[in-house]
Amino acid sequence: MVSTERRVWQYAHVDQESIRRLAAELQISPLLARVLVARKIHTREMGLKFFSRKLSELHDPEQLPGISQAADRIVEAIKHQRLITIYGDYDVDGVTATSLLWHCIRLAGGRSEYYIPARLEEGYGLNSTAIETLAAQDPSQLVVSVDCGITSLIEARRARELGLELIITDHHQFAENFPEETILVHPRLPGSSYPFGELCGAGVAFKLAWAVCARLGDGKKASPRMKEFLLSAIGLAAIGTVADVVPLMGENRVLVHYGLSTIGEKSSIGLKALIKAAGLHEKTSLAADDIGFSLGPRINAAGRLGQARLAVELLTTDNEDRAQKLAAYLDELNKQRQSLERKMFKQAKDLVNDHPAWSEEKALVLTHDEWHAGVIGIVAGKVAESFQRPAILLGPSTSADILQGSGRSFAGFNLHEGLVACREHLITFGGHHAAVGMKLSRKHLEAFRASLVDFVSQNHSVEPGSAPLPIDAEVTFQEISTRAIEELDLLAPFGSANPRPMFAATRVELAAPPKTMGEGGRHLSLLLKQHDKTLRAVAFGQGEWADEIAAHAAIHLAFQPIINEFRGQRNVDLHIKDWAPAT
Repeated sequence: MVSTERRVWQYAHVDQESIRRLAAELQISPLLARVLVARKIHTREMGLKFFSRKLSELHDPEQLPGISQAADRIVEAIKHQRLITIYGDYDVDGVTATSLLWHCIRLAGGRSEYYIPARLEEGYGLNSTAIETLAAQDPSQLVVSVDCGITSLIEARRARELGLELIITDHHQFAENFPEETILVHPRLPGSSYPFGELCGAGVAFKLAWAVCARLGDGKKASPRMKEFLLSAIGLAAIGTVADVVPLMGENRVLVHYGLSTIGEKSSIGLKALIKAAGLHEKTSLAADDIGFSLGPRINAAGRLGQARLAVELLTTDNEDRAQKLAAYLDELNKQRQSLERKMFKQAKDLVNDHPAWSEEKALVLTHDEWHAGVIGIVAGKVAESFQRPAILLGPSTSADILQGSGRSFAGFNLHEGLVACREHLITFGGHHAAVGMKLSRKHLEAFRASLVDFVSQNHSVEPGSAPLPIDAEVTFQEISTRAIEELDLLAPFGSANPRPMFAATRVELAAPPKTMGEGGRHLSLLLKQHDKTLRAVAFGQGEWADEIAAHAAIHLAFQPIINEFRGQRNVDLHIKDWAPAT
């Protein structure tokens, strides 16, 4: 049996005087001040700036490279009633960006349709066959890509050959060369002075919609009707931003903060139906976690299982009955996706356990003929995290002789660099340092595995603790009150680059035996006591910890506290991320 190593807890070093001074200057609790100082926010001015999340802090869209030309062309197409096709991606970012721009054009009186490539048949981004199909349907239309296209040199050239006007909006990493004679909208184009380069595809689409609305108004401000649309569209931008795991700093922080406050009251019929299907309709307010763990996965499930168009239809329909049916179907697809993930993850762990020699290798390359291409990347990430090493998972492709799959890195290893070093064994590959995709012949599998393991061994030290668990502060249960945890929401929205505060508590005792819950006992429920205070704790996906924790008189905890709303009651729950025996 191969066991995983627990992570090393990395405590933030803080100055107690700075904590006292900041708490007094900002009139906040010592607990919140401790977290701020741990995150290098140690003056009143820095704290006020971080707490501020005003719409006025969003940058003028005209600063975004290429947006002026793109907005001009879209407005002209609207006025001349040319068809505008939004070419999106099948993930949450692409689906929300597509829906957002579609709504903008339709509300402005334009003709708009959307095209989402089929994940399993067409793959990611623009493809020449789709370009040819669109050109054959209506060569006079304007095609606007969202969340894809910045590396599509061949596809952009094909569009020019066919006389199809194309605008590319994207946020992904670009190559050395760019599509020629094409309007490009991207926050990080060479020579750009745009102040914030971390927008996601939906964020870029929102800025483009803003620029379009301004042109349809007085040139600088949108009409009251279009301004109201933009305020509701921030909700879609927020969903795409959280789901795409871009840093929740700067403009992204503002978009998500305001978007979360408007999703409930300004949502479309379809989004309201999805919120209800996810069981979030009774919450007084939504958090980024609700997007990341409830709304986002349901939208993503449609794309992963080859039906992303249904997700766009849900977010664009004005038919309430259709919206409810689509939301229920996406909810069912998400359950299927979860079931697939659990099955594939178990199969992956079984493969490693059946090959003891692999436990000593610095990377994992696993294959199974039942693995689904739409889910394999998620499972690769779980395998990498569980076994604390880069992991590549491969499954069948359209050809019996070809394997295709995805890989995820661990502890900062540049996985794309590893594939470059092993490219002689691959048919195609792509991606970036943290996530990759590839195809290879079955007969080259063992050679590729050996080559990658050798490269990782020689070029990266992936040891237990290489990806430490950052701890903001050590606390006692007495410090964890509902009021104190509610105050921590001043730091929200939480996500990439701004995680929910992580605390440690030492020598915690069990107030009752551990209980497993959920399908197959996947999750763990604990009642924990420290001194005279008892708190409820949950470890999601860690039901296997139950017997081991029960064997210890006391344990140390690493956890994130959250406010749990249930039937009008608000209580603190601890979400356990790691634990260790109290020795």
